[in-house]
Amino acid sequence: MNQAVARKQDAPALVEGEFAFTAEDFARIAQLLYEQAGITLSESKSTLVYSRLAKRLRALGLSTFAEYCALVASPRGDDERAAMLNALTTNVTRFFREPHHFDHLREKVLAPRIAAVKAGRARMRLWSAGCSTGQEPYSIAFTVLSLLPEAPNLDVKILATDIDTKVLATAREGVYSEELISAIPPEARNRWLERDGRGGDWRVGAAARSMISFKELNLIGNWPVKGPFDAIFCRNVVIYFDEPTQERIWARFAPLLGDEGRLYIGHSERVGGAGARFVSDGLTVYRQQGGGAS
Repeated sequence: MNQAVARKQDAPALVEGEFAFTAEDFARIAQLLYEQAGITLSESKSTLVYSRLAKRLRALGLSTFAEYCALVASPRGDDERAAMLNALTTNVTRFFREPHHFDHLREKVLAPRIAAVKAGRARMRLWSAGCSTGQEPYSIAFTVLSLLPEAPNLDVKILATDIDTKVLATAREGVYSEELISAIPPEARNRWLERDGRGGDWRVGAAARSMISFKELNLIGNWPVKGPFDAIFCRNVVIYFDEPTQERIWARFAPLLGDEGRLYIGHSERVGGAGARFVSDGLTVYRQQGGGAS
């Protein structure tokens, strides 16, 4: 063991537990998370960080967080940095969360475009940015299908992105328990889902699945996406970013929205700063002043 690691072991414990975990360890982890994903962590989250990463220390056979920090900061720590990111990101979601957003999507965004899309004169593009385990993009797909059952055969695409590779794997599989699908209206459930055959679970049917592309994407990194989008859902994501990062995200969404495109955000979020070019179009729904991308 080197002297630096030994000194950190002698430092006061930030969280008492199986592994030595100091304030310096927390600060290094918080800095790495901010650099990688733009997520800010206050020291009040130290117990959460300890509990989630202690599993990684056990799996790796490490005895202190100082050793873990040294690993994830090293050139050979790429895989573990990804594992750390997956462990520390929060993935709270459900089908049709904030139902008024889907009512607005149906009435204000989708319905006016249905005739043109059916006639082949227009396309439809929707983005779930921060899709977690998939309930949001599938809810978007069910909303589209409720108005346009033939959507899988038309130029209708839903992009679903997240930084967490584990939740993306769950989303791609599209299998959910009876409890998790309880918010889906019975008519939609019977039409667009099917029994998985492995117990009491349900599987999203081929129609909705065929419309969605699940991709890994870091919102503070490069965006290999093309607009214009008719709607962007980015809900309860930027609350984990500091204010300058939030403003950059809003500003980057703006040129990707079409003339009548809408941005849907979380109820504890606000569009401001560089995103002030957006104007309210309902409860936590925004459109651009003067129109968007062509």
